[in-house]
Order: sequence, then C-alpha cells, then structure tokens
Amino acid sequence: MAFTSSPRGARLARRLVSHRLDTWGYPYDGRVNDTLTLITAELTANAVRHGHVAGRDFHVRLTESTGFLRIAVTDTRAERIPMLSDREPPGDAESGRGLLIVAGLATRWAVAPRVGAPGKTVWAELRLTRDAQDPAIVDRFHANGRDGGSSWASGVSAGH
Repeated sequence: MAFTSSPRGARLARRLVSHRLDTWGYPYDGRVNDTLTLITAELTANAVRHGHVAGRDFHVRLTESTGFLRIAVTDTRAERIPMLSDREPPGDAESGRGLLIVAGLATRWAVAPRVGAPGKTVWAELRLTRDAQDPAIVDRFHANGRDGGSSWASGVSAGH
C-alpha cells in the first residue's frame, strides 16, 4: 500500500501492519505482532524523515512465506542510504537509534535499489519458530557489509 510521506502516513502504515498480522493469526498482544509492528514503525519513520520527496508517497509491503514474515518500505530517495553504525549516538541525541532497534529485532535486514523507479527499499525479516508465536532471533546481519563497508543488498538472497 502507498502512504502519504508524513507522520500520519507512518502511523497508519504501522496500524495496518499490526491489523494484517492479527488477521493472519499473529494476535495484537503477541510477540510477533509487537516485534514486526515496532520494526515497521522504525522503517516508516525513516522513510518519512530521510526518504521524503515532496508529492511522493512511501510504500509498504508485508509478506508471509514459509517460516518468515517480511516488511519492506520503499521511498523515492536513492541518495539517502541508511547505514548502521555499531556505535550508539550520544545520550542527548534525538535520533540515530532506529536502525539499531531494527538490527536488534529482525532476523535479517538490508537495503536494495527500488526496482523500476528512483529510490530504495529497506526490508526486514523475522524468522518464525515452529509454533509461529515467537520469532527466532538467529542469523542476524546488518545492512553494512561484514567488513564495515557499505552494501546495497547485504544478505539479499535470490528472488528478494
């Protein structure tokens, strides 16, 4: 779905994702819903704050596949690539922690160029356990390459 690139659009996207997860069997008060809703909140806030282009919406896609849930947020600012630093911002900084939260919660996440138009897509996945109630916190890696260099698509496997 497309959302207005505004705080209201980010809030609506977060609520829609939470609602969809509930209809898919991941209840509002469950760990999967809470975790993916928080990841969505961080990614949509970044799309509004760092990916905003006047008159352009951001897009959210939620998909479920065998053993995984994926949230993908696309905006139109290709030149503003999110980078993860292992260092937290200074204690009085008002921003800079969102991707640290995503990296800590997601099984994996990455950034990829937007297909067919200017921009980028930031996606995050949760690996689900057999009972599908708790995400398995394994196989995490960051959007930056393991050597610390920038990468558009670290961890993106074929077909994603």
